[in-house]
Amino acid sequence: MKITVAGTGYVGLSIAVLTAQKHEVTAIDIVKEKVDLINKKISPIEDHEISDFLANKQLNLKATTDPLAAYKDAELIFVAGPTDYDSKGNFFDTSAIEKIFDDIAKYNTTNAIICIKSTVPVDYTKTIKKQYPNLKLIFSPEFLREGKALYDNLHPSRIIVGEQSKDGEIIAQVLKEGSLDENTPVLFTSSTEAEAVKLFSNTYLALRVAFFNELDSYALKYNLDTRQIIEGVGLDPRIGSHYNNPSFGFGGYCLPKDTKQLLANYEHVPNNIIKAIVDSNRTRKDFLADQIIEKNPRKVGIYRLVMKEGSDNFRASSIQGIMKRIKAKGIECIIFEPALKEDNFFGSKKVTSLEEFKRDADIIITNRSHDELKDVEHKVFTRDIFTRD
Repeated sequence: MKITVAGTGYVGLSIAVLTAQKHEVTAIDIVKEKVDLINKKISPIEDHEISDFLANKQLNLKATTDPLAAYKDAELIFVAGPTDYDSKGNFFDTSAIEKIFDDIAKYNTTNAIICIKSTVPVDYTKTIKKQYPNLKLIFSPEFLREGKALYDNLHPSRIIVGEQSKDGEIIAQVLKEGSLDENTPVLFTSSTEAEAVKLFSNTYLALRVAFFNELDSYALKYNLDTRQIIEGVGLDPRIGSHYNNPSFGFGGYCLPKDTKQLLANYEHVPNNIIKAIVDSNRTRKDFLADQIIEKNPRKVGIYRLVMKEGSDNFRASSIQGIMKRIKAKGIECIIFEPALKEDNFFGSKKVTSLEEFKRDADIIITNRSHDELKDVEHKVFTRDIFTRD
């Protein structure tokens, strides 16, 4: 098939690489620098598998900034544009993907199947179909981790398509045939149920993060051993030992915005847990910031803004929330972040020398432990108990 993928972030680029193993794929992005890198077989994002496949696999993949070239002959189009949560309006801003729909309606000549991979509010697809009655819009949620996006596409936990139709089966087949697992579960639902699956899945993961973070807050407050408690709790097979490592809070592309969007969907539905998950993340940052402030540091070092190992994303990273609370108390912060191109971040100086950074900071806060901080371990404040994401 001729496939186009709109957007070359973690979701879009991983799908483009996955499908380019067996199909003719064009990736489109408005950022020319990213397009140029892809055409040189270089990944513009940090993802080991994507970099490896681009450099070493035979892929039928090209990239462009031209919507006519991208959409004209496409038979299947994956839409993976950004949908940011607007906290003031209390809704997902879907204008970026609607601009993509406009371009598809203008340039596509093949009545292509359009698979929405961007995260959207519950009931969005049903509503937007009325606005674009001539487009075959189908929602299929993604379940990918930052830095592991292609790996998760090669080994999907499940494939869910929000339409029970021949077109829906084509989407599922294209996604499944590029993976390495033969027995991946496939579920066909209505579009609204598929949208709900995405938001409820991420909100449950946020709930689990929040639960073990609050367990850690309790242990920290009363000088208990967090590791022993979590290990004991996790020995119950109904709970398990996964997704239980404490942190400064959940952050990144998905969990903060998806939990807030789900809560917005509960406007007319009684709830306690969903609101508590959103509130808990803020409470966790307040508590940990107070723990640091009580140590009366002159200068606090922020070691890495990125959310996790193998990722170059620090949008909405939890450590930023700690930093902002510390700075609000008049405490100076310095940052060590090789992925940061600017010389400062929200008024805090970037330090390029790790040795200078370690020397000048009275306390170094890091969301995850790192070997290169072992020589200043007495300065390090982290809640990373198990040395993993």
